[in-house]
Amino acid sequence: MAIDPLAEIVTLLQPSASFSKLVEYAGRWRIRRDVEGKPVYFAVLEGACRVVRPDQPPTLVRAGDFLLSPSTNDQVIESIEAPPRGIAMLPVELGEGRFRVGRSGEAINLRMQVGLCSFSSPDAALLVSLLPSLVVARGEPRLATLMQLVGDETRNARPGRELILERLLEVLLIEVLRCGANTASLPSVARGLSDDRLVAALRAMHAKPAYGWTVADLAAEAAMSRSAFFARFNRIVGMPPMEYLLTWRMALAKRLLRTRELAIEHVAAQVGYGSASTFSTAFTRHVGMPPARFARETVAG
Repeated sequence: MAIDPLAEIVTLLQPSASFSKLVEYAGRWRIRRDVEGKPVYFAVLEGACRVVRPDQPPTLVRAGDFLLSPSTNDQVIESIEAPPRGIAMLPVELGEGRFRVGRSGEAINLRMQVGLCSFSSPDAALLVSLLPSLVVARGEPRLATLMQLVGDETRNARPGRELILERLLEVLLIEVLRCGANTASLPSVARGLSDDRLVAALRAMHAKPAYGWTVADLAAEAAMSRSAFFARFNRIVGMPPMEYLLTWRMALAKRLLRTRELAIEHVAAQVGYGSASTFSTAFTRHVGMPPARFARETVAG
């Protein structure tokens, strides 16, 4: 069975829903997203708006588009005819699960189903660094359907609600990451998985994290020369191949250490280290503390 690196990363992130809401926007408005400070995703039901991020050109989204922003970086969402810089607005609750932005009496020019989530993994920042900072998917009605299911679950206290939400969010995040329109321009593992050469190397690393991979081995998996593979991986994924492998191994090691089910030498073997001492050195350099201390403090916390 083929390993799906995106599915592994999203599962390790442990996504959970804060809530999903229908938001109506009227007139000229601007919202600064860093107030929320959480990953956001939304489906544009009617109208259009702009997403503005530091040091990036604005992104225009229209009806039928789905946007995912896994990171919590500063972000502004504004009307096409936005108010002067510095004027910001906040949503006003109209009823359960329904909000409005803009002055009352003005015509509604945008409707979006907006969802907020959080990542429970202690390694969320590390894992999010492997994903695009912004994904826009177009012409994918399945995403709107998934959003409706998430919204329905967040507003009802049915048995198994948290488990259903966790699974729905995993499917939603994987789906949007693999079909996002802008994965062709932003370096990330999602873009690497859409590359017909790099996908083989990425899947090999995830399938056998304990194997003693070298750049030459991974280049052979991709059927490329060593130098061409290194340059292509760095450009498309956003980091060198061995740095990616180390990042993934450390994420797996943290998960294994938190369970306290394996001795450190067995954790070392499962993530590609020949001895506990070499693993301990690498883990300490990467995490900032020895693996034994990490395991103790995680359990104590």
